Amino acid sequence: MGTEHEKLIGEFCAAWERRDPDELAGYFTDDAVYHNIPMAAITGRDAIRQTIEMIGGGAQGAEFEMLHIASAGNVVHTERVDRFVIGGKQVAIPVAGVFEVTGGKISAWRDYFDLTTFTKQMG
Repeated sequence: MGTEHEKLIGEFCAAWERRDPDELAGYFTDDAVYHNIPMAAITGRDAIRQTIEMIGGGAQGAEFEMLHIASAGNVVHTERVDRFVIGGKQVAIPVAGVFEVTGGKISAWRDYFDLTTFTKQMG
């Protein structure tokens, strides 16, 4: 079930398994903002695509396990476990994500996670 916005975000998260930067960037508006909260925000579809390419290109595998998803208006909240295989290491990061949807595209994406959880797993 879920709203159209929830379905869009679910599809976007599932698409990470393919790690295709062009496909993933296609989910965003031209002026979208992506903010991994421990780091600086990135603005614009092209810059987001480059970041996705850097993240996905360095990973041998990716999966966003959706634990919960809910929405109010155009805002979609997710609770996920993002899993990556990087340099042969399995990394699992609990994430709370907030997406804003405008005109059927993601106009803002904010992920909240503990960077130390990631760095400890990477060694």
